[in-house]
This record gives sequence, structure tokens and C-alpha cells, in this order.
Amino acid sequence: MSNILSCRNLGKSFPQADAPDLEIFKNVSFELDSSETISIVGSSGSGKTSLLQILAGLDTASDGRVIVCGEDITTLNQNELCKIRNQNLGFIYQFHHLLPEFTALENTLMPLIIAGHDNQQRHEYAEYILGRLGLAKRLKHYPAQLSGGERQRVAIARAVVNQPKIVFADEPTGNLDNTTAHQVLDIFFELQQELKTSLIIVTHDTAIAAKTQKIYRLHNGQLSANLE
Repeated sequence: MSNILSCRNLGKSFPQADAPDLEIFKNVSFELDSSETISIVGSSGSGKTSLLQILAGLDTASDGRVIVCGEDITTLNQNELCKIRNQNLGFIYQFHHLLPEFTALENTLMPLIIAGHDNQQRHEYAEYILGRLGLAKRLKHYPAQLSGGERQRVAIARAVVNQPKIVFADEPTGNLDNTTAHQVLDIFFELQQELKTSLIIVTHDTAIAAKTQKIYRLHNGQLSANLE
């Protein structure tokens, strides 16, 4: 497998008035291979989301480097970062962040519309992805007409419609009941294997983490690998 993401000695801290900097994590290093799935677990407030956002180019590190698809994203400007994200990355959040005025299909197509890649072939692919997620009969429904699990499936479809090299998922089922959460994730992992996309998932749920090939724990600002 070829390396698709690597980070070296990442650190994140915040300045505080009249006090030492607040250190979130330091010296975080690991690699992600093509088609590989990893999870980062840790308690609330451990810095998992901050780490994920830095890896995805949505936030900046205080120290260290992040290489994504051969590009050192810590050196890129916002326009360059947007291009990398749109072409290579997908995102799934705990709260779906669907646009209420657009249908399930339109929400799914949004990354392609923004990138100027909206065409009939892409429409058909978006419909295929939604169908794989069990939403073939819900394409024209608006978010308010969908259940929580259905909305999160649309969010998954939106994240993978541009066939990204890496999907970043931040507590993607944390807003769902346990049964629905695992149903949604089972379908998503089937889709991930089909598309052969890499995955970094942040979760506090060890049962969800167990679905990935590697597990890391972020605790007291340190990342430890290969929990058993």
C-alpha cells in the first residue's frame, strides 16, 4: 500500500493571557496508507477533533507538518487548501450539516456543483451512491422529511460522491441511537471497501473503532498506537 497521508511531530496549543500556553497535543506522528482505515479514540476534550481538522486542512497546527497526497498542506494558502480538499478529501460530521432548502440528491451533489463538475454522469453516480445507502426512494426529499439516520446517510453520500482519496469522519454517528448508528456504519464501511478510499474516523466508541484496521488513542496530549 502506498502512503497517502503522513503527519510529523504535530502539536497544537493556544495562548492564554498571563499563563503558559494551553497545550492540546504534541509530537503526534503517524501515517495512513491508501485504502487503509484508522480510528482515533479518546475522551471528550482530548483534542481528537482538533487533530482531525488539522489533518484535513481545516485548522492549522502550532508545530509539525502534514503531507496529504504528496502535498505539504501546512505550507499552502487557503485557495490551494480548498483545491486539495475538493479534489481529494471528504468530510462527515456528527451533525449532518445538510442544506435545508436542497433535496437529498442536491445536497449530495453540492461538492461537485462547487467544483464545476455537475453533469449527467455525476448525477447518475450520486443516485447510485444514495441507492447503495438505501435512499433510492428519498432522492427528492428535503432534510426535514428525512429521519436522523437518513440525513446522516445523505451526509455520507455527499462525502464520497467526488470519490475522495481520504474521508475524515468526526463522531459521524454520535447523534444517532446505537442501533441506527451501527446500521449506518455497516453500510458506510461496505461502501468504503467498494470505493477503496482511506478513512480516518474520530470516535469515543470503541465498538465503532473496532471496525477499523488500526486504532490510536489520544490521551494527555499524546497519541499511542495499536490498541488491543
